[in-house]
Amino acid sequence: MLQFIVKRLLFMIPTLAVISIISYIIIELPPGDYVTTYINTLMEAGDIPDHVIENLRHQYGLNQPWYVRYWKWITRFVRGDMGYSLAWHQPVRDLIGARLLYSLLISFSALMFTWVVAFPIGIYSAVKQYSVGDYVFTFAGFLGLAIPNFLLALILMYLSYRYLDTGVGGLFSQEYTTAPWSFAKAIDLLKHLAIPMIVVGTAGTAGTIRVMRANLLDELQKPYVMTARAKGLQYWKLVLRYPVRLALNPFISTVGWVLPSLIAGETIVSVVLALPTAGPLFLQALLEEDMYLAGSFVMLAASLTVIGTLLSDILLAIIDPRIRYEGAT
Repeated sequence: MLQFIVKRLLFMIPTLAVISIISYIIIELPPGDYVTTYINTLMEAGDIPDHVIENLRHQYGLNQPWYVRYWKWITRFVRGDMGYSLAWHQPVRDLIGARLLYSLLISFSALMFTWVVAFPIGIYSAVKQYSVGDYVFTFAGFLGLAIPNFLLALILMYLSYRYLDTGVGGLFSQEYTTAPWSFAKAIDLLKHLAIPMIVVGTAGTAGTIRVMRANLLDELQKPYVMTARAKGLQYWKLVLRYPVRLALNPFISTVGWVLPSLIAGETIVSVVLALPTAGPLFLQALLEEDMYLAGSFVMLAASLTVIGTLLSDILLAIIDPRIRYEGAT
């Protein structure tokens, strides 16, 4: 197991290096750059001297070849310096750090909502196949998959404002937006967190129910289940101890996807709900060709994807003894 982890860690280095080069080239492909857009804006207000334009290009290194700019950017990124946002006029690290906490909070709460709701329903639908409850939950699952998240967000925003007297959008009420942290502000955050948690988690819940049901039905038909039942093992104890445990493998293998979703997950929902998360900031960085900010987002997403995949493999080996046995042989 230790040898497997070390190999994966060493393999991460060239993988991230290739991703950084490809990402930089793709972000540089569109014609123009932020400074060019900024200069055009200044020229609309009046003529600006050529030396001012040259100074701006020299300041941001745009008069150098792309590979020189890439090397400067990636070497600084490795040392923890993500550069300076051209559009926001702030260090990139400060911009991203301020929003990642809220992204983490929303993603984690949505994941917990999905698992708490979907797993019991999926288990019930598999054990009680073709029952009235199974049909009801199947219909609800398809309905959850069919409704767009942004539409559900608008509906919940209206209901919350109309019946619960909660502010529309954002994670805080107006009086707590700039206020220092306190117990009252934390409670206000939890009140506003319910809507994005449900909206982001609904589609995942509907899909998880279907996958859990299908996986568990497949496990329930296997010989070891029939043998255990023939020996008189209590049915629900058998189901929860063995088939459910093995049916969870696909979900454990995708736990790593939660990490990169912190960067750009549910961007449209964040825009509709006016959430101060990383997704809208990433979108704005791409639209404004803010290289340092957009590149840092891409590299963070790639790093989290690689790390998340490694964590998923380790968790699978812990939960499923068959994987440990295959790795040992």
